[in-house]
Parts: sequence; C-alpha cells; structure tokens
Amino acid sequence: MNKATISLAGLLILLGAGLAGLFSAAYTVDEAEQAIIIQLGKPVGDPITEPGLHFKLPFIQEVKRFDKRLISWDGDPNQIPTRGEQFISVDTTARWRIVDPLKFFQRVQNERGATFRLNDILDSVVRDHISASELVDIVRSKDWAVTDEDLQEAVVTDDEAILRQEVKTGREELEKSILEKAQKQMPEYGIELVDIRIKRLDYVEEVEQRVFERMIAERQRIAEQFRAEGQGRAAEIDGETQRLLAKITSEARRQAEIIRGQADAEATRIYAEAFGQDPEFYAFFRTLESYSKSLDDKATLLLSSDSEYFKYLREIKPDGK
Repeated sequence: MNKATISLAGLLILLGAGLAGLFSAAYTVDEAEQAIIIQLGKPVGDPITEPGLHFKLPFIQEVKRFDKRLISWDGDPNQIPTRGEQFISVDTTARWRIVDPLKFFQRVQNERGATFRLNDILDSVVRDHISASELVDIVRSKDWAVTDEDLQEAVVTDDEAILRQEVKTGREELEKSILEKAQKQMPEYGIELVDIRIKRLDYVEEVEQRVFERMIAERQRIAEQFRAEGQGRAAEIDGETQRLLAKITSEARRQAEIIRGQADAEATRIYAEAFGQDPEFYAFFRTLESYSKSLDDKATLLLSSDSEYFKYLREIKPDGK
C-alpha cells in the first residue's frame, strides 16, 4: 500500500468522523418544545426556548427536551371537612406549563416528579381553603339568585334552609383564591400554574348514605301528607255528596207530598162536585160499592133489622118496582 492510498483512507476516516461529529453536534427544537444541554449529568448553558437548528458539543453533551404546551393535572378525590363540619369528597383538576426548563430539571427532573410535587402543593392548598369555607360557598356561585322554583324543588326541608343561606364568597372566588396561593409556590420549580378547578363535589359515602335516607324519609313524609290530604278531600267530597243526596231526597219527598196533596184535593173536589149534583144517587152508589167489598160467603154481620146499612135492600119491592 502506497502513501497515496494511506492518505486517502485517512482522509475518508477524518471526513466520516467529522460528519458523525457534525450530526452529533446538530439538533433541532420543535415549536412546542424547549430544551437544556446536559453535560456529564449536569445542565450547562441557558435553556433553548427558540425553535430551529442548534448545536452542542458532540458525544459529551446531550439534549433534554421539555414540553412548552399546557399540561393537565388531575388530583385524587380527597375527603375534606368544611367549616360547618360537613365531610365532602373534592376532586380537582389544574393546568400548568414549564416556563423555566433549567429550574424545572434541577428541582423535579421531569413531568412525573412535577406531578408528585403538584399533588403535595395543590392538595394542601385545596384542603386549607375547603376546610375554611362553608358548604354553600363551595357549591354555589355568588351571583346565583335563588328563585321560588328552586325552593319548591328542594328535596328536603334542610335544602331550603341551605338555599336561603347567604353566599359570602362563592365557587369562583374560592377557586381564584386557591389558584393565587398555589401560584406563589410554582416559580421555584420553573412551573406556571395557569388555572385550577373543582371538578366534582360529593358527600363522602357515610354522609351520602345518611343524606339518601333523609331524602327517602322526607319523600315518604310528603307522600303521607298527600295521602292524608287526599283522604280528607275524599271524606269532604263524600260528605258533600251525602248532603246533596239528602237535600235532593228531601226535596223530592216534599214535591211528592205536594203533588199527592194536590191530587187528593182534586179527587175530593171531584167527589164533592159529583155528590153535589145527585146526593141520593151518590149515596146509593157508594153503598153498593161497600156491599161488594164487605159482603161475601165468609162475612158475618151482626146488625139490627132497622140498620141504615141495608136501607136500600129493604126498599127493593118484590115486584121489581
């Protein structure tokens, strides 16, 4: 192998090493990313926050990338007593971003470490504010006006009392206060806390069961009240029906007596008129009627021979005149 060949091979090796070093030294940062340079396990230089092509020392330095975008945090539901000693389960959520990647790496290393630290800070702040607030301030907004319809839809009597309570701060102010206090602890970790929200509120299981039992008892009481009112109304309707029936029956009887009296008077008038036209014939006709009704083969009469009852029989002549 001659010197020219050796020189060419060395040149190619140097060129390859140079290209490898160039590729190792060059890196790009995306618009949604930011980065720091790590050398021998320690960060060096300022954070890289501008997107584009950047360079580092090859082989001995590495790039640690961090997200620029908003990151969600969901806390675990916590059982917290309110100021009025009402135990509730509070589930919160928040959004945060990395604003100082160097400080972030030095304090929490990565997003997993940041999540653990957020759990400690946010859970503590939420617990402090919830335990210092009344339930009505946690549940309701300050500008929510209670209507008559809301009061009518109250499940139990205690709900109406809660609805009538004055809201001093309200849900929005409570969340704002929690955010402001938590934000004060974020800069030392290179984090910006954007917002925090109470995602869900529930009574704890033991209290929830008692609330359900109270709701059931209240609904049963209301049902019994409706039944009693219905029975009372039914008795009232039945009494009114009986009264109307008695009134109608009495009126009908009165009308019947009037009609009967008028009929008897008319019959008496007719009899009197007929009697007045021929008294003798009327007496004769009525006597014959009485014979047909009182005399039969089973009748026995004890009368004197000159009794007026057989007056017309005695006057009958044998010759038929």
